Amino acid sequence: MTGAEGSKRQYIPDDRVQFITHQGKQILTIDLSNCPAGRIEKIPRALPEVVSAHPRNSVLILSDFTGASFNDEAIRVMKESAVFDKPYVRKSAWIGAQHIPHEFVETLKRYSGTRIPHLQESGGSSGMAGEGVSLFLK
Repeated sequence: MTGAEGSKRQYIPDDRVQFITHQGKQILTIDLSNCPAGRIEKIPRALPEVVSAHPRNSVLILSDFTGASFNDEAIRVMKESAVFDKPYVRKSAWIGAQHIPHEFVETLKRYSGTRIPHLQESGGSSGMAGEGVSLFLK
């Protein structure tokens, strides 16, 4: 994990948010798998600090929603985070989002201003760097 200048270790305030390296590229993984709505409300609040430490249009994000629960506050916080993070995000993809209400997905796409592909589920965060990620990186 490095900051924008590549020499400092970046502090990430939540253990469900971390950078992994896949095919030589840094990917910010956001593991929301099996999270209750109350925890989901907290995780997106950590993202602006993380993504803003990187150059604009450079951050790749992979989010795992497998088994996650949502409430209105979690959705509101995710929308706010998407708006703030927008200038820094180059690409974003979701795993396990099939159960998320369609209206929420469309709203989040509007707020983030980006297309968010849904990758095939791959067994939680330990399997996130699989074939779907390779396609996402292209």
